Amino acid sequence: MENLNADNAKLKEVFKQAIIEAMEEKRDVVHDLLVEAMEDLAMIRAIEQGEETELVSRDEVMSILEGKA
Repeated sequence: MENLNADNAKLKEVFKQAIIEAMEEKRDVVHDLLVEAMEDLAMIRAIEQGEETELVSRDEVMSILEGKA
C-alpha cells in the first residue's frame, strides 16, 4: 500500500510539473483562456442581474444604442 501511495505522489508531482511547464511555455494560450473565462463570468453576472430588472421593449433598446434616447 505504501508503494501505491508513493506512486500516486510521484504521479501528482509529474502532473504538477507538466502543468507548470505548459503554462510557462504557452503563456499566451493561458492568458487567452483566463481572459475568456473572466469574460464568460462577467456575461453570466450580467445575465443574472438582467433577470432581476424590469423588461423594456426592443424599440427602447435600439433607441439607446442609436443615441436617440
